[in-house]
Amino acid sequence: MNKFFTLALLFLSTTFMFGQTNKAKTTETRKPFVLGVIDEIQSKELGEKRILNIYLPEGYKAEDATKYPVIYLLDGSADEDFIHIAGLVQFNSFEWINQVPKSIVVGIATVDRRRDFTFPTTIEKDQKRFPSSGHSDKFIAFIEKELQPFIEKNYKANDSKTIMGQSLGGLLAAEILLKKPTLFNKYVIVSPSIWWNNASILNQDSALFQENFNQQTQIYLAVGKEGLTPTEIPRVMEVDANLLAEKIKASKSKNIQVYFDYLPLENHATILHPAASNSFRFFYPIKEKE
Repeated sequence: MNKFFTLALLFLSTTFMFGQTNKAKTTETRKPFVLGVIDEIQSKELGEKRILNIYLPEGYKAEDATKYPVIYLLDGSADEDFIHIAGLVQFNSFEWINQVPKSIVVGIATVDRRRDFTFPTTIEKDQKRFPSSGHSDKFIAFIEKELQPFIEKNYKANDSKTIMGQSLGGLLAAEILLKKPTLFNKYVIVSPSIWWNNASILNQDSALFQENFNQQTQIYLAVGKEGLTPTEIPRVMEVDANLLAEKIKASKSKNIQVYFDYLPLENHATILHPAASNSFRFFYPIKEKE
């Protein structure tokens, strides 16, 4: 009996000591998993600091001459769309896939989507429901005057600039496309909230439509099976997105490429990921080997 207790005690002691050693070893070898960098910019246009989540491609070195395309992602907080979009970019840029060139992703962390992504509305109900709304002009000025220069100064950015936005973010991307089309040369507009202010954006004129618009611009526009919009005047997401696509396709410029993607198996909550993947196939078609 005494031998049994001695052996049991020895076993427990050995297990405890091994556990302590193993725990210490685990603590020593455990490291943070780093996906990118967190930067911040003080914005005079917005009167606040903004957080930027930034994915840098494999092999990125500040001292190298290599420069990279930049994808500006709206709703780019870590708990929004930054991680899965950065993952898509990384996956598609693997050398054995080679769908997308190695790129920088700049996730603009959200503060107030309705304030930043919407222009003023004349709909009184929406004015009351969303009292902070209607200041997209300031956010666009932030992108143009502060964010893009900041990224181009501090990171190895080339001339390829993509904006990606969904829902109200899609509305903002559409507004930029129509009002400031040269801010980006690639637009990913997903399930845009065209219904805002009873779809007044569809009446917006633009330099984009003129024959002398000479910037090569690619526009990917996607919508799922999403149905009626949250408006008093009945509107349908699919119809509004199609109307926007047709409006852009009517441009007299030969420098505009538009692809309208209807994804009937996706809804407003699920569409962004597959749409982003499809947009890369549109922007960077892989040529079949002869």
